[in-house]
This record gives sequence, C-alpha cells and structure tokens, in this order.
Amino acid sequence: MPPSPFMLTSFPTAILHVDGDAFFASVEQAVQPALKGKPVVTGKERGIIACASYEAKALGIQRGIPLHEARAAHPQLVILPSDYETYSLFSRRMFTIMRRYSPLVEEYSIDEGFAELSGLRRLFRASYEEIARRLQNTIREELDITVSVGLSLTKSLAKLASKYRKPAGFTAVRGRHIHLFIQRTPLDKVWGFGPNTVHLLSKHGLKTAYDFAVRPEAWAQRLLGKIGRELWNELRGHPAYPINPDPKTSQASISKCKTFTSPSADRNFVYAALIRNLESAFIKLRRHRLKTVLLTVILRRRDFSDGGLEARLNRATASTQEAVPLTRTLFDRLFREGLDYRATAVILGRLEEDRLEQPDLFEDRLRIDAMTRAASTVDAINARFGKHTVSLGPALFLHRPKITGRDEHPWRKTALFKGETARRRLYLPRLRMGDLGERPAEHMAFCTRGSE
Repeated sequence: MPPSPFMLTSFPTAILHVDGDAFFASVEQAVQPALKGKPVVTGKERGIIACASYEAKALGIQRGIPLHEARAAHPQLVILPSDYETYSLFSRRMFTIMRRYSPLVEEYSIDEGFAELSGLRRLFRASYEEIARRLQNTIREELDITVSVGLSLTKSLAKLASKYRKPAGFTAVRGRHIHLFIQRTPLDKVWGFGPNTVHLLSKHGLKTAYDFAVRPEAWAQRLLGKIGRELWNELRGHPAYPINPDPKTSQASISKCKTFTSPSADRNFVYAALIRNLESAFIKLRRHRLKTVLLTVILRRRDFSDGGLEARLNRATASTQEAVPLTRTLFDRLFREGLDYRATAVILGRLEEDRLEQPDLFEDRLRIDAMTRAASTVDAINARFGKHTVSLGPALFLHRPKITGRDEHPWRKTALFKGETARRRLYLPRLRMGDLGERPAEHMAFCTRGSE
C-alpha cells in the first residue's frame, strides 16, 4: 500500500531557497569569461582549495585538498587567489535581485538565501514555480553565474530541494508530494541533523527523512527535544522557522587566521604570527564596540593537523594587551619544537557589548584604563597611517619570507586609482580593458567600494 501524503494543498506557504553553484569559482568565471569551461579553483593564498568549479569537481577535486596535491594530479587546473571583496559584491547583487521578487529575504550566508513568496502570485500574474524560475533566470542573466533553486512549504524542505539537482537545478516540492520527496532523502541530508543525531536515529531503525516524519510528533520531541519537534513539523510542510529579513547585527565570535607562505619551525616567528592575528581580531572587536571573555588559540602543523586550546580571560575586555599573557601561556603549551607550522588562528568568543561597567573592588583600575587608552591611541594612528603601523613587539619577528605564488593578490587589490589602498577605495565604477599579464583581454566592469 503506497504511503499517504501529509497534506493535499499545493502551496499554503511558498518558501524559496537560492543556493550559489560553486559560488567563488563561478564568480571568477563570470569576471573572467575566458575561464568558463575550465577547471578553476580558488585558495592560492592559503595553499588549500577553498572552492572548486564543477569542471574541477568532475576531475575529483574537492574543497580542502592541498594545492600541491591537486596540481600534481591535474596540471591543467587554473589556481587563483581568493577575491573575497568581489565575492561579497556579487552576493550583495544576488540578494538585491531576490528582493525585487519578495520583500521578505533572509541572507543565510554569502551564497545562500531564503525568500517568502506566499501571496505574490497575483502581483506577478504567475505561479510560484514561474516566479522562482524568473528569479533564477534573472540572476543568471545579470550576474552570469548559476544558482540552484528549491521551492517548497518550509525552509528545511526548500533547502533540501535546492540541493537535489545541482548545478543550475530547479526543484519544486508541492504539499501533496512532500512524502514522496523525503522518502528519497537520507537522514544526513536534513538541515539540522548532525552526525550524532543521525547515529541516534539510525539506532532506532530510521534511514530516511520520511522514516522520521511518520513517527509521532511526541516521539520526535521526546528523543530530540525542541529541535526534534521543529524539524518534524518542517519536514511535514508546517513552517517552524520563519523568514528573518533583519540583518545580522550580533556576532557569536570573531576569528582571524593566517597561513604562512612557507611553513616554519621558528618559535619566535610562529608566535609573532599568532600575535598579529590577536591584534587583528581585537581591532575588529573594538570596531564593533564589543568585548570578549573567551580566547581560543590554534596552531596548524605542516601536515594540516591542528592543536588548539581555549581559556577564559579574567574579565571581559577589548584591550589587546590584556589578552597577550593568556595568549602566551596557551601558545607555550601548544608549540612543539622541531615541528613545522603552516598557520595560526585566534578566535574570540562570548562577545558582549562594550559599555560602562561596575568596577571590581580588587581590580587594577589604573592599569586597565591605561591599556584602554593605549588601544584607542593605536587604533587612531593605524586608522590614519594604515593597519598595523603600530603593533606589539613580537611583530619584529615577522620577517618577510621569500615571495612565492601564494603571495599573488586578486586583481582588485592591485589595480588601484591614485590615492587608493588595497583596503580603502573610491566608490566608483572601474573599467578594466586590455591584456594584463596572463589575464584575458575582455572588458570587465567593477563597482569598487572601500572596505575596512
């Protein structure tokens, strides 16, 4: 006996999910049309693949593979440094296009977003499927990149649908077809089911999203709690997660990571690189008027294995100098003599607003105020003369290693107007014409915008 549908209504609600196809690589191919059809990967500055085009994926190239391994196996790879500012501009334009079709758009990530289409059929004189296809085609025509689109009744179902046929796929799951769709969906593909949850559900004999959805709601909540009840409803076509059009104003953490051009076993150099990350993280922390109380230090070795430690500061602070002693302690516990290190990272967690606080009776208030003033002075100098013009003493060990291909910068950071810097540029269109090095001789227009 065939399974019964969960509902007979086609679209009591209509939720759209847009998912960029190999977004970073696709943007590079849109900016440089001569790269279309070629296996393109980004991440040259990191030494590992950050994104691979579908032509590269067809060769077996995946994200996270060391570049030297990929290049050795496939010499025809086109390896580019990541141009995150251009990716951000394309992302902004993609979400602008989405807002032409719906006032309710949620920016989920740089290349993913949701839109609420419910009630818009009369406005566009089209079905929900036609509206979604128009949006997909508009992105392709105006940005010259492809996106995969999923349309269904909830965010979870729409996200599953967008990944069902990639790249440039379109999948619409009506209410009366939900049960058929999730029968083909393994548990590990469900948005919200992590590896541990999948193992737990497997122990109860579940294999697909349908197996979970046909269990009683009370059973799902008893086993997985609130998220179990919410996903049970989402998979049956009852929205539990509304579209949130508000911009994300709070940050859960701030992280800074830097890969060395050449791996190093020099203790002073590795520590200096770590402190530089700490400075950069605290500069961003102060720019957003936040404080942190949780510090994580990570050292990555040549073989890509990681070592990390997390510790709490004595008090929430926005001063770099207050965090240096703890950073040194964590570094000394992690660093191993004789091993080559290729990257360091700092993560600031437990963020809170930097506002007036009640002084602690036993704290050294004079010292705290002095460090706060010092940080403000350093920020003012660096804002005028450039980031890290004034920095902590360990930066003296940041000797300049030999220049390699990983030091290559994206075009946007090198083709500057007079007076511009790599971080601050005029908000003006920039037309690039002619042959520049190995780049093709196409006309390429950009809208540059200063960043900090």
